[in-house]
Amino acid sequence: MPPLSPYEVALGGDLTALHPKLRAYFAAIPPGRHGVGRGSFDTVGTPRRWLWPVLAVLARDGVLFPVWQQDVPFLVVNRPGPARVDAVRRFEFGGGARDMVDAIGADADGLTDRLGRSGRLEARLDGRVVDGALHLTSSRLFLHHRGRRVSVPRWCAPLVHLTERFDDGDQRQHVRVTVTLPLVGTLYEYAGSFRYSIESGEPSV
Repeated sequence: MPPLSPYEVALGGDLTALHPKLRAYFAAIPPGRHGVGRGSFDTVGTPRRWLWPVLAVLARDGVLFPVWQQDVPFLVVNRPGPARVDAVRRFEFGGGARDMVDAIGADADGLTDRLGRSGRLEARLDGRVVDGALHLTSSRLFLHHRGRRVSVPRWCAPLVHLTERFDDGDQRQHVRVTVTLPLVGTLYEYAGSFRYSIESGEPSV
């Protein structure tokens, strides 16, 4: 029996509740192949410039970026790894291309997302399917430092929410991610659409 993707593990091995066009994105990628999505984000970043110094630190690790831009072309490449999916999202900003990096895995408690090239930030994600779309919401945030895994207190841990849906009208996959903090509001966001396919050969990023 072929291995399950992290999303299949988190959803009990059954993706049939998802829109049929989304199943290829969230199912296990066959060995020797990779998934590629090409599209455009309507918005990326935050207009709150007081956050940009913090985002500049996260940008060095390929997590988030100190920007607020519209109509940003992007490329996403998903590679199958051992019990995980490694993803690179390349944003073609006006000042140059930047890569966001993460690795999605799963265990008995659900999905885990190791953020950045170092993987020092870990978000636990709860998933549910609503009207064929996948909704992921972070439940815990951890920091890995010097061999320790430290839980970030809930009162200061940003809440991440992701929605992936397919629009039959434009035949595109739509994604929206928001990062919010209680009493502050939206800290970061990106939203847009793309077309996705499974391809063979070595990906370009």
